[in-house]
Amino acid sequence: MNKERDFSAITPELRRLAGLCCRCDAVDPELYTKYDVKRGLRDINGKGVMAGLTEISEVKAMEMVDGVHVPCEGKLYYRGIDIEELIQGFSAENRFGFEETAYLLLFGCLPDKHELDEFSKLLAGYRQLPTNFVRDVIMKAPTADMMNTLSRSILTLYGYDNNANDISPENVLRQSLQLIALFPLLSVYGYQAYEHYLKQQSLFIHVPQENLSTAENLLYLLRPDCSYTALEAKVLDMALVLHAEHGGGNNSTFTTRVVTSSGTDTYSAIAAALGSLKGPRHGGANIKVVQMFENMKQIISDWTDEEEITAYLTALLRKEAFDRAGLIYGMGHAVYSLSDPRAKVFRKWIEQLSKAKGFQQEYDLYQRVERLAPLVIAKERKIYKGVSANVDFYSGFAYRMLDLPQELYTPIFAIARIAGWSAHRLEELINAGKIIRPAYGSVAPHQPYISLENR
Repeated sequence: MNKERDFSAITPELRRLAGLCCRCDAVDPELYTKYDVKRGLRDINGKGVMAGLTEISEVKAMEMVDGVHVPCEGKLYYRGIDIEELIQGFSAENRFGFEETAYLLLFGCLPDKHELDEFSKLLAGYRQLPTNFVRDVIMKAPTADMMNTLSRSILTLYGYDNNANDISPENVLRQSLQLIALFPLLSVYGYQAYEHYLKQQSLFIHVPQENLSTAENLLYLLRPDCSYTALEAKVLDMALVLHAEHGGGNNSTFTTRVVTSSGTDTYSAIAAALGSLKGPRHGGANIKVVQMFENMKQIISDWTDEEEITAYLTALLRKEAFDRAGLIYGMGHAVYSLSDPRAKVFRKWIEQLSKAKGFQQEYDLYQRVERLAPLVIAKERKIYKGVSANVDFYSGFAYRMLDLPQELYTPIFAIARIAGWSAHRLEELINAGKIIRPAYGSVAPHQPYISLENR
């Protein structure tokens, strides 16, 4: 009998070839300085290279003072509206905010009550997968990676769309609204399939409820008994609002615009964005924060001892603790320096949830780390701008208190960000710009071709 070949094995020949790649692809770091290359499309202060214009959102971390750009408290605007004012508005009226936020991002203005009700009904009407899609697509090939499962489902939906390649604004809007509505179902059903087929747990497939918000439906679909508290749903809704959009330059949104500029279909563009968001430097960052804190709690004997906490944080930076990557996860941001407005807003809700769930001591530990980490980083590192906690510092903690599985942390980010991706895809298409094609300078020396017999 022929033994099935393991195509995932790393053979000695592959190791040798990989060594060749490492040698031939290594670029001298000094050349980036010589040619003034903005690595990561950012300068040394973290300011991004201007690649386009948008009216969808604004990330502000600097202000002009006496003709000089200086760091300021971070601000985030959705269509010109301060995110803090937006949240204060719907919170004061005890409403869920994600649907209102999605409307604002897509259409550029706040909906009135009738428009919001009609928009919510429209999304509810789209929360229905094609016949047998769950059985034939989601259940037949479960994987442990929910982002890959989500991407596969999105690409498969292409085959169920009679106008999949139509990139007119009205058709892309229709596709975008359907994806905003379906992301929660695809994510949760993918997780349930994984739990059942790969972990031998009971299978729960609940039907979404038309009268529930996106956040409520997420909890309803996920939990075996479909139950949740009002505070739990509001905290999750807040997470969706804060993650819905963050400027055109973040990795996954820029990916959306790059792929959209080629003229491809919506499903391909969004699948590419999902691939970008999956990376631990982007959407997976909050998982690293949670894992870091789990390690911290095991090593630090007294969570109130600031000297002990400082010693652990120092060990992190010196690559002596946790994953030895030299990072304090959840601290710092590519743009923000003094503060991340999303973390500022979310912190208040995290505190409420920690009291309700009995996690007050752990919340206090997060608070101490947030205060001490910038001091440790300033001492151990040469930094060019301030360092503060970002939204990932708290989001993973929130999801853990909500008893959400880690496998869904990044998909929840996607469930929120699909609103922003959709807005940017439409903006890119409507403005009909050129295909996005930045330049890469070659630093390889020219060499003659050598015949095979003389090599």
